[in-house]
Amino acid sequence: MPSFDVVSQVDMQEVRNAVDQAAREVVNRYDFKGTDTKIRLSEDGITLESSAEGRLEAAIDVLEGKLVKRKVSLKAISGGEVKPAAGGRVQTSFSLNQGIAQEAAKELSKAVRDSKLKVQIQIQGDQLRVQGKKRDDLQAVIQLLKDLDYRLPLQYVNYRD
Repeated sequence: MPSFDVVSQVDMQEVRNAVDQAAREVVNRYDFKGTDTKIRLSEDGITLESSAEGRLEAAIDVLEGKLVKRKVSLKAISGGEVKPAAGGRVQTSFSLNQGIAQEAAKELSKAVRDSKLKVQIQIQGDQLRVQGKKRDDLQAVIQLLKDLDYRLPLQYVNYRD
């Protein structure tokens, strides 16, 4: 029985490269001189810090541009609320979305079930397994999920015929 998995993964090497490029650009750009703007990648996510809110917004734009160039979906990061930090500075944090959360998996499986396609969908940890008798049904599920434009970046892997 043909099947495939729906996952939400982020290529951490590409994220690391994008953060490094953005940090280098912030250090070298003239409009960031004297603002002591920093971009850091940690286990929790990406942290940006600056002395002015306007420069922080510009640094976020630089980071998002580098992520897009490296083909990392902006849906893969969440957060970004600007908060005051020590010394009159401002900072923001973005978390990286890895895996499909339980409630998101339920929403996706409900959307597939409501489409009346003849497939079975199972939640397996942080991924979904879709099985069907016909390859066309599986391709219809992939198209349905792409058309949903869901809030997470979805990839379709492990296709078995």
